[in-house]
Amino acid sequence: MKKIYAIGDIHGEYELFLEALENYDPKTMQLLLIGDVMDRGKESKRCFLKAKALVEKDKAIYLRGNHEDILAHFLKDPQNRLDNYLLNGGKETIESFLHKGALDEYSPIELASIWENYYPDLFPFLMARPFYYEYGDFIFVHAGVDFSQKDWKKTSPHDFMWIRTPFIEGKNNTGKTIVFGHTPTPQLYGDFITTDLFKEDHKIGIDGGAVYGGALHGVLFNSHEILRDDKFLKTAH
Repeated sequence: MKKIYAIGDIHGEYELFLEALENYDPKTMQLLLIGDVMDRGKESKRCFLKAKALVEKDKAIYLRGNHEDILAHFLKDPQNRLDNYLLNGGKETIESFLHKGALDEYSPIELASIWENYYPDLFPFLMARPFYYEYGDFIFVHAGVDFSQKDWKKTSPHDFMWIRTPFIEGKNNTGKTIVFGHTPTPQLYGDFITTDLFKEDHKIGIDGGAVYGGALHGVLFNSHEILRDDKFLKTAH
């Protein structure tokens, strides 16, 4: 069985993504991206296309995060969803896929139409992303699971991608350790500084808040424990 190399929320931080990939060996590791590959960061297009290529070439597991969800909703209903997308860091993604100033030049419908014309497989790819992945003693998921369900797999798609407080504060009754992104570890620690992995109640938070000046984590797992945590920080230019 291959080990899992799980990378936290990338959010357009391409250089950090490449650094993490240097520690990934496709011969011995299964790559897993926890979701939120794009938005907020300037190099969202490069991150997304790299992630997509890794899915197609190495069969990487790319989980659907809330930002993949927001983008899919925008492409499906641009007129009503553009404002929400922009509130969530979509400007950087739109400009990286099209060009700077595109938002001033085109209507929401035109933006989505141009985007899909150039990248026709984008929407189907987003919709095909899985919500979770099971491996040994672990569940990998973008945001978390609904502990009120007798079977965690009955968690709604929305909660797999978006849940926060009920998951973070709830008692893990799944019998598995849940590896998740979505909520940055500085927020989980409550000090808005600490970018280390968050570990509590068989939950492991791996979103180090890279796009906010924190860290990108690449974490190597075997079927029952963490073998290595690679932590990548932005270097000042």
